[in-house]
This record gives sequence, structure tokens and C-alpha cells, in this order.
Amino acid sequence: MTQAGEAFREGYVETDGFRIRYMEAGKGPAVVHLHGAGGLRLTRGHDLLSRQFRIIAFEMPGFGTSPENNRTRDLPELAATMAKAVAALGLDQFNLMGTSFGGKTALWLAAQHPEQVRSLVLEAPAAIRPAGSEPPAGSPEEMARRLYAHPERVPPMPPPDPAVREKQARLVARLRGPDRDPELEARLQRLAVPTLVLFGTVDRVIPPNMGHFYKELMPNCNLVFVYDAGHAISTDRPEAFAEVVADFIERREAFVISRTETVIHP
Repeated sequence: MTQAGEAFREGYVETDGFRIRYMEAGKGPAVVHLHGAGGLRLTRGHDLLSRQFRIIAFEMPGFGTSPENNRTRDLPELAATMAKAVAALGLDQFNLMGTSFGGKTALWLAAQHPEQVRSLVLEAPAAIRPAGSEPPAGSPEEMARRLYAHPERVPPMPPPDPAVREKQARLVARLRGPDRDPELEARLQRLAVPTLVLFGTVDRVIPPNMGHFYKELMPNCNLVFVYDAGHAISTDRPEAFAEVVADFIERREAFVISRTETVIHP
């Protein structure tokens, strides 16, 4: 079996005072991806989507091997930087996908530039959280238990570089914002971008019922629960993830699930 992300090639853009790394594969309509608090991880879901779309997965400033990011003050500012990174690639319009922490960043980007975002996909977004929730942390084994429905089926996670892990944790703690952000939620009520919110039915990081808040707040929101998936949906159920995301990006308002709640079964 080939490793996830093998077809992706590395690139960089210089913008807003940062050198921002990205991984790209595929042809077709552009899909920009913003990763979660653990940094950029390409999955089988990315591979499958790259068969139909041009997937551009950014590594946001301060994550991975990039220098520590002490400049960015909050998530709206990070979103503005990522909008400039997309513009540096010459994209006037694009589909936007955000995972967990990146889901909240993506929501801010869409709120700032709704005319540029053709559709918005949020994988287990962390924009609306139960009071007192914390990002997953611990040993690779503990992280796997939190992130995946069936950690025994996922190849062992390599031990993270302690310096990278600590650098990312400091950045996320500074930027993630409150569990409920009244300013963002007010913006969401006016955000008409076609939106797909995905939660795994066995998410152990953010309770799946948080998905109902997005559907209530956003005027054009579809909510889908992916059966037997944890927080990392595109790793646990890559085929189901890619199928529903591709259909939504291609058809938006004509999406097969058409604004009703559902569960994607095996």
C-alpha cells in the first residue's frame, strides 16, 4: 500500500512576512485545506479528492518546521494571512476545507472573503466547543485513542519532535479563542456560502452534537454524521469522506443530502 500523500509535491509562497509551505496534487477546481492543531498531515482522503480536484494543503505559519510564529495575534489575523497565501497562488475563487482548529480558521477566512469561497467544508470543526474543552495531547498512543475510531487500524504515529509539538501547542493555545465566540457566531449568521459540516459519530475530541449549532446558525449549512469515524474522519473513513465532500463541492446547493441531517453508513 502506498503511503498517504505520495503524489503531493511541495511548494512555498512568500506573503505577509511569512514563507508558507504547501503540498499540492491533482487537477480541476481548487480546494484549499487548512489543517488541525497537530499540523499538516496528508491522508488517504486527500489522495482520493486529488483525483477530481486540485488539492492545496497549506502548513500554516508556526506549524511543522516553520519558524515559531510570535506575530499572529488571533485567528482572524491568521485567516487573513492564509487568504493572502491563497491569493499568492493566483486563485480568485476556491473551495475551502478546514479540519478541527483549521475549521475555525476557515470560517474566519470565509467570513472575511465570502465572495471568494465557492464552498466551505468543515471536518470536525473546533469553532464551537463544550466549555473547558482542550486540544488532544499526550503520548502518540493517547493521541491515537482520541483521534481515531479504531486506532489499531491506523499505522503508529511517529513520535513528534518535542520542540515542534511545544511550539505548536503554544501557538494553538494563544490563537484558538473562546469555546463560543459571539463575534464569529454573529458573522456565521450572515455567511451564505454553501457549507458542509462533517462529524464522526464516535468523535472523542469534540462531541458530534456540536454540529447542530452550525446548522442552526448558518443559513446554507448541510450537516452530515459519518458512521464509525472519530475526529480524524478522512483517516478513519477516507472513501466515505471523499465521496460526500466531492459531491458537495461539485453540486453545492444540489448536494445529494440537500440540507437534511444524515449518517453516512458503510
